[in-house]
Amino acid sequence: MSNTSATTLSDFTLPRLDGSPQPLSAYAGKLVLVVNTASRCGLTPQFEGLEALYRTYGARGLVILGFPSNQFGGQEPGSATEIAAFCAINYAVTFPMFAKIDVNGPNESPFYTWLKADHPGDIEWNFAKFLIGRDGLVAQRAVPDTTPDVLIHAIERRL
Repeated sequence: MSNTSATTLSDFTLPRLDGSPQPLSAYAGKLVLVVNTASRCGLTPQFEGLEALYRTYGARGLVILGFPSNQFGGQEPGSATEIAAFCAINYAVTFPMFAKIDVNGPNESPFYTWLKADHPGDIEWNFAKFLIGRDGLVAQRAVPDTTPDVLIHAIERRL
């Protein structure tokens, strides 16, 4: 599927950490940063920078969506309750966190298939980032070791 089709962010509904369905249409018209996360990764401190972006730019229309994945070195083995507690206690995360998903392979979430359609290649590791424009289409992909602060210029330009 290509982003040149009619598919946009709003076409997806995914479960939040508590299991409740979240239509991503709730974020229509916003700038959205999608990140696959893990609690036991060397890049886990990026939660701090992601939360800082959310607190700084949220009022202007930025939303960050976290998608835990245990596909890289088994670095997200916890339950939804454990993930929520870890994020809250260690990084005071207030941006939306979703249920664990596969971002690559045979059980890959259709959402990640869509994210990668115009930015091809498997997700390399935890904390890969996709910036989705206000039009609901993927605008940019950033590799996992791209720290959140590096995206400030791209975020400000699109807000």
